[in-house]
Amino acid sequence: MNPFDALSEIATLLERERASRYRSKAFRAAATAIEGLSETQLRDTAALRRRKGIGDSTFAVIQETLAGEVPAYLAQLRESAGVAPVGSSLRAQLRGDLHSHSDWSDGYTPIELMVDAARALGHEYLALTDHSPRLRVARGLSPERLREQLTLVPGFTGDGFTLLSGIEVDILDDGGLDQQEDLLAELDIVVASVHSKLRMEPRPMTRRLVTAVSNRHVDVLGHVTGRLVEGSRGTRPPSQFDPAAVFAACAAHGVAVEINSRPERQDPPDELIAIALDAGCLFAIDSDAHAPGQLSLLDHGAARAERAGVPAERIVTTWPLKQLREWTARRT
Repeated sequence: MNPFDALSEIATLLERERASRYRSKAFRAAATAIEGLSETQLRDTAALRRRKGIGDSTFAVIQETLAGEVPAYLAQLRESAGVAPVGSSLRAQLRGDLHSHSDWSDGYTPIELMVDAARALGHEYLALTDHSPRLRVARGLSPERLREQLTLVPGFTGDGFTLLSGIEVDILDDGGLDQQEDLLAELDIVVASVHSKLRMEPRPMTRRLVTAVSNRHVDVLGHVTGRLVEGSRGTRPPSQFDPAAVFAACAAHGVAVEINSRPERQDPPDELIAIALDAGCLFAIDSDAHAPGQLSLLDHGAARAERAGVPAERIVTTWPLKQLREWTARRT
C-alpha cells in the first residue's frame, strides 16, 4: 500500500459510514496533495508538513504507510466500518445505480471520483442526478448549470462503463417538476423526489405524488416517504399519503419505486414495498450516494429488497444498459 491509496481508502470508509463530510474531505484533500509525489518527496517531512492539505492525522497516515505498516486509523476503520457481507445474493445482480450526486450540487467530490468509484465496484452504469434549482441549500442546478454539466457527461463513458445524464428533480407542491420540460426530455434518467412540505395532509400529498409520477419525463420515484430513521440529522416521520393510489400510478406509467439504500432512510418502509409489489410496480435499488464511498451502500438496499421478496426481474438496476434504455424510451 502507498500513502495515496491509504488516504483514499480512509476517505472511502468514512463516506460509507456517513461520517462528517469534513473528515472524509480532509483525507481526500491530503490524497490530492500528495498525488504524484516521489517517495523521496514524501520522506521530506519538513516539506510535507508545509504542504497545503496535510494535517496531523493525514501526516501520521503517510508516515505509517512509508514505514510499511497499515496505518492504525485505517486498521480501526476496516474493523469497525469496513464493508461486511450483508447476506444478499441480489447484490451481485445489480448492474448500476440511478441516483448519485457530485459536487455540482451537494455531493462531496467531483464527478470523476464518483465515476472511478462506480467503475471499481463493477458498475456498468451510473446516473448522475444532482439536485434541481429550488433546493438551494443543496446548490441545485439552474437550467444553465445543468446544460453545462450535460456537455461533460459523455466524456466519462468508455471501456464498458456509461455515465448517464440525469437529475433528482424536486416535486413541487402541486406535483409539478422543478426543471424545464425541454431539459428533462434530454436526460437519460429523471428521479423525482419530495424535499419540502413533507408533513402535507395525506390527500393533497397523494395528489402531489400521483401528478408527479404521471409526468412522462419521470423514471424513478425517489425516497417516497422522506423518512429518517437514524443518523446525524435525527429522525423524521414518513409523509402520509394513499400508497395504493400512488403505486397504482407508478405501475400505470412504468415508473420505478426507489428502494433507497441509505441506512438512515430505509425508504420505502417494508409495508409500502409490499403494497408496491402487489400493485405491479418496478423498483430501482439506488445508493443516493453523495460521496464515492457511499456507492457501496447498495448492499443495504439489495438486502432489504431480497428480504421483501422483490423479484430481480422487476428491479431495473439489475437490467443491462440496453434494456434500461428501452424502458426509459417509453417516455419519448
